[in-house]
Amino acid sequence: MTIKKKSAARKFMEEVTEGPLTLSGLLYAIRVGEEMSQAEFALRIGVSKSHVCDIEKGRKQVSPMRAMQFAKILKYSEEQFVRLALQDIVNQLNKKTVWHVELKRAA
Repeated sequence: MTIKKKSAARKFMEEVTEGPLTLSGLLYAIRVGEEMSQAEFALRIGVSKSHVCDIEKGRKQVSPMRAMQFAKILKYSEEQFVRLALQDIVNQLNKKTVWHVELKRAA
């Protein structure tokens, strides 16, 4: 089993979001870092303000396909956004067991 060290950026994001990095936490950190309101951010990623609020509060999950779209719009790593979306889904399905999702691009 290989254990990867957390990057400085990931540690910072976990401090900002006060917990393990999630897609909702990452989106929140990006929005706050760019000093955007929820309404401005919603317009940028093509969803409603209430949807942004629901994502940030963890009331709504983001599908891997939608996560990929958000990554493209925001110019961030598609792989990271998809991995976090899948991690959120796995965590929601089973809150008792801790799983770690990793992705590899097909050759």
